[in-house]
Amino acid sequence: MSTWPMRTLRGLLCAVAAWVPSSAGAVELDISKLSSNLDLASLGDADLAARAINTLRIGKVELTSGRIVASDPLVGPDRPALTRTVSPGDYPVTLYQAFGRIAAASMRFAEGKPMRWELAVIPGQDINSLKGDEFFGYPVDAGLGCYMDADTYALIQEREKQVQTEKSSSDVNYYDDVLASELGANNDKYTMHRPIAGKRGNVAVFWSGWGDGFYPVFWGLDADGRPLVLFTDFGVTENADGRREPGGQ
Repeated sequence: MSTWPMRTLRGLLCAVAAWVPSSAGAVELDISKLSSNLDLASLGDADLAARAINTLRIGKVELTSGRIVASDPLVGPDRPALTRTVSPGDYPVTLYQAFGRIAAASMRFAEGKPMRWELAVIPGQDINSLKGDEFFGYPVDAGLGCYMDADTYALIQEREKQVQTEKSSSDVNYYDDVLASELGANNDKYTMHRPIAGKRGNVAVFWSGWGDGFYPVFWGLDADGRPLVLFTDFGVTENADGRREPGGQ
């Protein structure tokens, strides 16, 4: 499983390997250099609309253990959970849309504006190893991102076995066989996917901005360091503004 930092939001470019156990004295990253869009998670609907940002509230993710996986749901559903955890519960997911694309995604744990932000990491990722404009994030190779509980991966595996039985074939494509129809009902932009009907554990699946790439995830924390929001930036906007498309696209 990759724990590489990446240098840019725009595609899978040069990676510098970093697999070093986290140390206690982690350096402070300048989060503003990694994302200028964090205000999206705090602005009200009127302010977002004034910035040409549309919101899609797609439902609540059921976190049965509080260990969150942020990943490409097709390529990396078995990605390790983020090191920071939250209390088990059901938490709302909001998507931020600009230029016809999903620009960012957030999961809310409590109300309030974050007092500080930190880069989310998985085990084995050491903030001290980052240099220059490197950052940690997750790779997307299927044009989709997601939020889910780490325990939900077992339900995805169970669904795959069900599909195999129904098809009488080992050739299972989770997108074609399961997700495509659900996404299609929402213009291919998102779905709140439940792998096994009647079992707790679902997956917020959403279009990842420009598609394939490498995307950072951030924790928004209150004054006491408690998580208020988890935020994924897909690099579609700059300065939390959808009125002017960033250059180069």
